[in-house]
Amino acid sequence: MAELATAPPPPSLRAVAAVARYAGALALLAVGLDQLQQHALESSSAGPTIGTLFLLNVISAAVLAVGLAAPVERLPGRAGHLAIPLLAGGGIAVAVGSLAGVIVSESVGLLGFMETGDRSAIVLSITLEVATIALLLAHLILRLPRAA
Repeated sequence: MAELATAPPPPSLRAVAAVARYAGALALLAVGLDQLQQHALESSSAGPTIGTLFLLNVISAAVLAVGLAAPVERLPGRAGHLAIPLLAGGGIAVAVGSLAGVIVSESVGLLGFMETGDRSAIVLSITLEVATIALLLAHLILRLPRAA
């Protein structure tokens, strides 16, 4: 069976993919900062489990955002090839988890915590999470090799 030849994306798609990567990293960092702000506001009413989840979300968003902004593709060997897709996938997972947490805590409650914050803060949170998912997913799709 003949192998399908693939080529890297053309320079214009690579440029758009790079913009999506860095914009996604910024959006992910904003998700983390938003979670930090929400944790500070809700810390008196949130239980210890929710507080821990907020902080883990902040830390993971920050670490992944820094990784996405760093030149990790220069790492030697296979690590350089896999770093960005793994970091982008992790960023998407953090944003999806945050989005799910907002939706659940706003509707039925999450581990005894019910979202009671300002509606504009919830809308901002959802907007940042959706933007992160869209940008990092676009980055992953745009960087796929194309059939020659």
